[in-house]
Amino acid sequence: MKNLKRVLDKIDLEILAVMFADPSLSNKDIAMKVKLAPSSSLERIKKLQSDGIIETLNMQVNLQALGGHIQAMISVRLKDHNRATVDNFQKSLLPMNEVLSVFHMGGENDFFVHVTVVDSIHLRDFVFNAITARQEVNHVETALVYDHQISHTLPNVNHQR
Repeated sequence: MKNLKRVLDKIDLEILAVMFADPSLSNKDIAMKVKLAPSSSLERIKKLQSDGIIETLNMQVNLQALGGHIQAMISVRLKDHNRATVDNFQKSLLPMNEVLSVFHMGGENDFFVHVTVVDSIHLRDFVFNAITARQEVNHVETALVYDHQISHTLPNVNHQR
């Protein structure tokens, strides 16, 4: 993540809000929604990307259609908190097919691991084989996710104070 040095203007924020709400929109559609010429819109989007403000455009898929009938959040506490242990734990989980995201946390738990699996047996085996079997892991708790919703409203943290 880049350390941002420039201030976003009203048009940049409008472009980001439109793209955040629907990343599949074409540049022409974005330009129309923010009342810019498509060439100006594209130039601004490229600048937002090159400045590291737009990091990626993500696709959301129906996990059930892929066989992910169960989602869970696995909280993990490590025995050791040195940089290498923390980094290796996180990096080793991300490529696993079951893992949707890994959150490095402050507080009681060191990590929350969001996973999707076929069934409860798959979840049990994943937790045992991929997490509790690791010698750096001290404590694990698993909570089922009943529903997961993602906001499509761009956060406005600068103006909430």
